Amino acid sequence: MEGREAATDGDGAPRSCTVDELAARAGVSVRTVRFYSTRGLLPPPELGPRRVGRYGPAHLARLALIEELRAQGMTLAAIERYVARLPEGLGARDLAIHRALVASWAPDGAERATRTELERRAGRPLADEDVERLAAMGALAPVADAPGAYLVDAAMLRLGVELLDVPIERETILAARAVLMEHTRAAAHELTRLFRDEVWAPRLGGGEDADDRAAAVRSLSEPLRPLVLQALVTAFQRSLTAELRDLADGADTEAAGRGPGPGTETPGAAPGPRADTGRSGRGAPPV
Repeated sequence: MEGREAATDGDGAPRSCTVDELAARAGVSVRTVRFYSTRGLLPPPELGPRRVGRYGPAHLARLALIEELRAQGMTLAAIERYVARLPEGLGARDLAIHRALVASWAPDGAERATRTELERRAGRPLADEDVERLAAMGALAPVADAPGAYLVDAAMLRLGVELLDVPIERETILAARAVLMEHTRAAAHELTRLFRDEVWAPRLGGGEDADDRAAAVRSLSEPLRPLVLQALVTAFQRSLTAELRDLADGADTEAAGRGPGPGTETPGAAPGPRADTGRSGRGAPPV
């Protein structure tokens, strides 16, 4: 498929880009990219031919995460602390997950884009099947009264594009999304209740007016956001790793229970008794 081939270079490696291309795909200026680089928020690029810097998917995902943190109102110092706490070696998918979780604290919002603008933001051509899968992931939705236009969730688009090359059917994506929405909403509800009862309520008296209380809640919430988000990501990654390990162990146990197939022998084991063929007295005695 054309859209899938465009995601990589000719040798199959993830496609890299120049600083100008990186800035265009992230929707920022080249000056902003260089500023983040000087602050240590972006790792240095790899040097390509003629010593031109080449940026990969992880650079784009990290840049998108930084911009999302800025959109949430975090100061540059807070962003630097958040990025410094990220585990080393995070790939584009892990960074996209962080960004999607950060964006979940913001009010719902979507950007309107044409098919051409959508492909520019995705950094690759998109077949109709790709667009349908992105819609199933919640990354975009067609505009009913404007054919060829889409409402795009920027927080989910890059993660969705990364998943396009994973062989998952649309129905499976929808089912997985329903599971995630159900359980993450439940976790958010319980965490909010816990913070309200144990953190916010004891520190807020009854004398403030509504505006003062809202400002106080925001002030208490701000330092908790990156901590809670990282805790959620870490807990989910550990739980998923444990589930996949149990699944693999179960498959090994099932395979071992079936034993070798017909006509096979376990290596190193002594040959079992053979049935009497009637042509020699050396066969096993009849049962």
